[in-house]
Amino acid sequence: MSFPLNIYAAAAIGGWLVAFLTLPLWRAWCQRRGLVDDPGHRKIHREPVPLAGGLAVLTGMLLPILAAAVWLQWPGLDPTATSALAYGLERRLPQLLGLLAGAVGVVALGYADDRYELRPGVKFVAQALVAAVVAAAGIRISLFVPNLLVSHALTILWLVTVMNALNFLDNMNGLCAGLGAIGAFWFGLKAAVGGQYLVAAIAFLSCGSLLGFLPYNYPRATVFLGDAGSHLVGYVLGVLAILPHFYTVDNPRMIAVLNPFLVLAVPLADMVYVVCLRWRQGRPFYEGDTHHLSHRLVRRGLSPARAVLCIWLLAAVTGAFIL
Repeated sequence: MSFPLNIYAAAAIGGWLVAFLTLPLWRAWCQRRGLVDDPGHRKIHREPVPLAGGLAVLTGMLLPILAAAVWLQWPGLDPTATSALAYGLERRLPQLLGLLAGAVGVVALGYADDRYELRPGVKFVAQALVAAVVAAAGIRISLFVPNLLVSHALTILWLVTVMNALNFLDNMNGLCAGLGAIGAFWFGLKAAVGGQYLVAAIAFLSCGSLLGFLPYNYPRATVFLGDAGSHLVGYVLGVLAILPHFYTVDNPRMIAVLNPFLVLAVPLADMVYVVCLRWRQGRPFYEGDTHHLSHRLVRRGLSPARAVLCIWLLAAVTGAFIL
């Protein structure tokens, strides 16, 4: 691999540093605005907790990208890195702009839900609209079906599914963000090995941003992701599952398209389980409960922190089987 690996390290460290340093500022802002999660039904915290995580993670993604755009214009840089990134930007600029617009859109949606508790139907429509914008920008699933309408429909369905899968799993400290960081790492590694430099850099940047948030949320939480953050985590993972070319000339096995399902096996399986259970019980599938994997592990005697560690480990293992 001729691409300088320190670029990936810079992306991860930059995302971590910006998210880590800006989170206290966003936490104070949320406290002033009253954007907090109050104690109540099915909640174990005893004091209001600011919902600043999504804003900090989004900042950790956006600021380094802006800095990188300026950096690429600087004379005298290593041409091996700059030419590869510039080429990727030239080819994928509409997709990158669509990705960033979608990220801002889902955080805005989650912010509105955190503040006003949107009705489920409104949330699903808004999620689908964001996904449609992303698909229109060129980030689409093809699955070997050369039909634009089918491609758009599959992309919207996939992004809405992954967003809700991670939103459902945001039920214990560190769980959603940790799964997001693990998934972004595996997608980044797969893209880097395949020579997809820009995609890998974005994935490692996302991983670093989520890791910058985690010290404030695990094992003890002084801040939560909120719906803004859990939507962002699901959105980023959904997009990172689409961007890499898993089926390539170097890896011509059609089974390689199953890689996203391996990386996201834990949140997807958990969502399928709880949705089916709620359906059998005659309850709305979007109605929260304590039947998630994390809750079942706690009922078996694990502490919440250890239950989260076990689920992180499971996600790391399933992601390690990428083809």
